[in-house]
Amino acid sequence: MSPSPRASLRFGLLTAILLLAGCAGAPRDDAGGTWLAAWASAQLEQAPPADAPLPWRQPLRDVSLRQIVRVDAAGRALRVRISNLFGAEPLTLGAASVALVDGVVVNAASLRSLSFGGRREVVVPAHAEIWSDVIEFAVPRQADVAVQMHVQAGPAQASMHPGSRIRSWAVPGDRVGTADWPEAVAQEGWRHLAALDVRAARVLPVLVATGDSITDGYGVPSGSYQRWTDVLSRRLMAEKREVSVINTGIGGGRLLRDGLGPNLVSRFDRDVLERTGATHAVVLIGVNDLGVSHRGRPTTPESRATLLAEMKAGFTDLAQRARSRGVCLIASTVMPYSGSGYYSPQAENEADRQALNAWLREPGRFDALVDFDALMRDPARPAFLRAEVDNDGLHPSLAGYRVMAEAFPVEVLDRRCPKVSAP
Repeated sequence: MSPSPRASLRFGLLTAILLLAGCAGAPRDDAGGTWLAAWASAQLEQAPPADAPLPWRQPLRDVSLRQIVRVDAAGRALRVRISNLFGAEPLTLGAASVALVDGVVVNAASLRSLSFGGRREVVVPAHAEIWSDVIEFAVPRQADVAVQMHVQAGPAQASMHPGSRIRSWAVPGDRVGTADWPEAVAQEGWRHLAALDVRAARVLPVLVATGDSITDGYGVPSGSYQRWTDVLSRRLMAEKREVSVINTGIGGGRLLRDGLGPNLVSRFDRDVLERTGATHAVVLIGVNDLGVSHRGRPTTPESRATLLAEMKAGFTDLAQRARSRGVCLIASTVMPYSGSGYYSPQAENEADRQALNAWLREPGRFDALVDFDALMRDPARPAFLRAEVDNDGLHPSLAGYRVMAEAFPVEVLDRRCPKVSAP
């Protein structure tokens, strides 16, 4: 009898020394609480789409946005981070607010205004991000929160996350003080919205999951919350484990070079280590580095050896930076992609994936390793995903995302990692 997926993954979990002392701590505040990341997204530079419906046309002018986020930690107060990270011009907000969402309806009674330095309006400079003031606002775990902002003037390039897997809404004018937007126009993607923190009663683990489209949730229907991290969040809640799971994956993302967004080495501090109260990070990335290297072009033994050496150095850098912050780094093997018509890897490219995975599995490289390759591959054809978890030869199906979440070794979240200075 073959082992269960969870047993297989646990068998492939290589745990290094995870000490209980010296963990990365969440910041305390004067109100006696602890600030935790409850939701976040990774920001990308977005060019104005020529066919975007009004009032979504960029640059945004006198438009109110309603963007829905699902928080993964309960709190008594919150703050919101507004992003103009990729804008070359200022982002001017006339007002902003938050409200709880009941199903698909904004709860008008819960609507609260946000302020910035005590003022209703704020100008976010080019290439900057800012926090709102703290407001007392009770949110339960897994609550949906509407963040509304009146964009008086936006930059030509929006800072956004297109892979929201949920609709956002826009209407002309300033409507952030109201809950009823019957004429709103829907479009996917979070714009100028980077994070939402809550003030919790005590320190809790914060797991930041990052990587490429497999973490970003390729193939997940809008509003269904079936990314592997969403399923993991619900599993943790069902098991009565208080852990906030934050997703900062980017579709098309690569470890070393920019793709549809910044490369992970360049954004690792901002999108992972600096998330409020981060204690653990899981990194699933590398398939696009491997795939792009040979898509539509020849490779040589020298070019493939150079790429592998660069990727090993990149992963080593992530591990060192995580250890310097006291964040436990959980790496993952790269899953099979030989069934991908987009990349169409040859035997030598599959050999490179196998070589990288063998290196990733070596003990001591990371605080832990999850062997998603061993979990998801077809035993009869190891270069391919198993049919029951396969979407398109590259991405898992919805069933595959569930398998990943159910097999994730949650006991690793009970441990803490000490800060380790670079040698």
